[in-house]
Amino acid sequence: MNTEQIIKELSFKAIRSSGAGGQHVNKTSSKIELTFDLENSLSLSENQKTLLKEKLSSKLTNENVLILFCEETRSQHKNKELSIKRFLSLLKTNLIRPKKRRPTKPSRASLKRKAESKQRNSIKKSLRKKPKLE
Repeated sequence: MNTEQIIKELSFKAIRSSGAGGQHVNKTSSKIELTFDLENSLSLSENQKTLLKEKLSSKLTNENVLILFCEETRSQHKNKELSIKRFLSLLKTNLIRPKKRRPTKPSRASLKRKAESKQRNSIKKSLRKKPKLE
């Protein structure tokens, strides 16, 4: 995965931030909208695209476009940097294929220990009962 080539495929849009903030917020566009077209990306292989489509299905639009917003700081440039970092970490974590689980059997010693502890618990609990009067 070539990060520089992926960053070139990103598109940014500056929007006015929402919420409280006084006069400054009403006249500056510091919120950044990052969009990445997964379907038409040249820097990702087909396998990577299908993996990302599966894992990021809730974050993708119907056209397989990923949209991220960042409005943490008052600076447009810092928000842009933060959104790029978030995007790259999102890609990195979702491109990792999980290891296949190999089913294993418990060892003979662990089975024996389990049986013995069950027996001990059974005896312990049977001693708590009231004795039967016959």
